[in-house]
Amino acid sequence: PFGGQFCTDREDPNPMKTPIPVALAALAAAAMLFSGCSVINQLTGGETRDDDGSIVEGGDTDVFSIKVGDCIATSTGDAEVTEVPTVPCTEPHEAEVYYDFEIDAAEYPGEDEIYAQADQGCYDQFAPFVGLSYEESTLDWSYYYPTEGSWNQQGDRLISCLIFDPAGMSTGSLAGVAR
Repeated sequence: PFGGQFCTDREDPNPMKTPIPVALAALAAAAMLFSGCSVINQLTGGETRDDDGSIVEGGDTDVFSIKVGDCIATSTGDAEVTEVPTVPCTEPHEAEVYYDFEIDAAEYPGEDEIYAQADQGCYDQFAPFVGLSYEESTLDWSYYYPTEGSWNQQGDRLISCLIFDPAGMSTGSLAGVAR
């Protein structure tokens, strides 16, 4: 499973991170209920994607299946994350996956090295995605990263960069918003 961190220091391009709050089952269920998901989707919990791979009905998405362009309904937590509540980006959401990349290492490099690579990789791709530098933007970023367990047991190397508006929920993609 992944862990997750929020960026809190807008001055430092490689800020220290603080944990994302744990998403409770009730919040995920409420997000699905209020997002207009079908009864079947609510019972099965999974998202529905169109032929292009975009989410058209929200649900609980396996964290190993999230993709660039997916929107996360509510924050996930400081505990290991296995599922995240996703919605179509046309619906209110807290975060959007804007970039992902793999860490190239055979052995688990440790959290400090994973944080350093995630900080740099997500920072480097922030301006190309938003259309404005991180320092000038009102938006912020975070990421999901592999834990030692997911690295060793599942071969997980993926960093998923998330963009969000600290002022609240977003509707639509934040790509190119230049704010």
